[in-house]
Amino acid sequence: MTEIFTLESKIKQIIDELKGLCQTNGLSNQASEEVVITSVFLYKFLNDKFMANLKEFAEEIDITPDEILKNENDELSAFYDSYPQDVAFKYEDTIESLIKQVSKDNFYSLFDDALERISNYEENTEFSIETADGERKPLFTRITENVESSKRNNFAKNIFGIISQEKFDFGNAFKNNFDFYSTIFEYLIKDYNVASGVYAEYFTPQAISSIISKILVNMSPVEDKLYEIYDPSAGSGSLILHLANELGQGSFGEKAQVYTQDISGKSSRFLRINMMLNGLTHSLDNIIEGDTLVTPAHYSVPHDPSSGVKKFDYITANPPFKTDFSSTRNLIEQKWSETDRFFAGIPKIPNKKKDSMAIYLCFMQHILYSLKDDGKAAIVVPTGFITAQSGIEKKVRQKIIDNHWLKGVISMPSNIFANTGTNVSVIFIDKSNQDGKVMLVDASKLGSKVKDGKNQKTVLSYEEIEKIENTFINQEVVDDFSVQVTYDEIQDKNYSLSAGQYFEVKIEFVELTPEEFDDKMNSFKSNLEKLFSEGKSLEDEIKERLEELNYV
Repeated sequence: MTEIFTLESKIKQIIDELKGLCQTNGLSNQASEEVVITSVFLYKFLNDKFMANLKEFAEEIDITPDEILKNENDELSAFYDSYPQDVAFKYEDTIESLIKQVSKDNFYSLFDDALERISNYEENTEFSIETADGERKPLFTRITENVESSKRNNFAKNIFGIISQEKFDFGNAFKNNFDFYSTIFEYLIKDYNVASGVYAEYFTPQAISSIISKILVNMSPVEDKLYEIYDPSAGSGSLILHLANELGQGSFGEKAQVYTQDISGKSSRFLRINMMLNGLTHSLDNIIEGDTLVTPAHYSVPHDPSSGVKKFDYITANPPFKTDFSSTRNLIEQKWSETDRFFAGIPKIPNKKKDSMAIYLCFMQHILYSLKDDGKAAIVVPTGFITAQSGIEKKVRQKIIDNHWLKGVISMPSNIFANTGTNVSVIFIDKSNQDGKVMLVDASKLGSKVKDGKNQKTVLSYEEIEKIENTFINQEVVDDFSVQVTYDEIQDKNYSLSAGQYFEVKIEFVELTPEEFDDKMNSFKSNLEKLFSEGKSLEDEIKERLEELNYV
């Protein structure tokens, strides 16, 4: 535990020093600051992974790393074949090689050239991000060009002063698990995890991600096979990667093939880093940057729209709730009006407040459409959705209930997201729950309030997280916390999914002796007589005052 804490502290120190360097070079609060810091961090991580793999491979074939790099007998090619899941470097691109040239006047250019070469190596093409129109965004760009030309050389030299192998090597960190890297990733992006641009929410709290992944995986036995999992509004990937980690390893490797789409270039970069940190590089080719609602990028037959939207085993989503998508709203309706994809309709454009368009309703319908016949999903929604008695909200709930797709609902505490005051609930879908019951959990009273910068958020304790997970998974009925209901009961309650409407109303019964009963009744009568008397006095006084009023 001490070693993990030390590693975590050193990694966070690197991030802090990079942020300090950006500040002294005028990049604070600039869009380029995030690009520089995440790029340098990822370069350092991948470089150290390359060197660690190289040393391991050299020991296996009993030669030195230098001999492999010379590639006189195709040793380097054999090395790349042995580690295809990791980014390929040439020795000239490594920190170890570049730092020997740090005194050169054009060192900044040598560093940028190395980043470009890494991005363009044939072995690394799958690490770029594909856009919905088929273009690809490279792994790295020329990052020193984000500062003034006169500062670039010192900027590059200072970067290498921070990431040098002598100062810190990721080596031991590669042994750590998903929780370790989730913490590191959250720290890396915490200053950039703010809403900006289109559909912009980048991060789902770890507590919610953990609850969702554990419940989804426990809905039915997990087999030793590859599951296709999807997030249509992936952000930085917290939800989908928690699910992939929860599904675990099979006899053939990872059980999860991850598919995502997100309209934000920034969140797609975050997601790529997140996947690389967690070793899910085999799914990187499935990260698509683009508008899921207008142009869904994953099809039954890859790159063939005529084959129809792909269906998935699991889907997770924390879609944007209230966002102005008026620029594409009519296009969505025109393009998909003759399909079942948006069966309940597209939200109208509000007259006075375009940014209050309920875009999440489009994502919900897309998710239901994209699930296999036995598929499972978890969707974060505003809590108002679960009781709304009109419009698209009601139609979507009716579809879920009438088709027996609902597994349950958890209403979360307020301010569980620090950057929004919207109360949220999680809808769990299981298309195979045909004859099952529905679990409704009201966790809104759990958690403790803490300050998070200028905002206040609610934090769930480990015990509270376990309580939510175990109650739902074990289908436990707990007074004023959870209830199990049937589809018929939900229909009778006008499709309300609020747990509180199904809780049993209990009247406390206290047994009294005849004497105690008489005493209470006399006390009630005495109090009533006093109240009646006071009421009569007040009535007389009002009449008296009215008599005193004259017309002037």
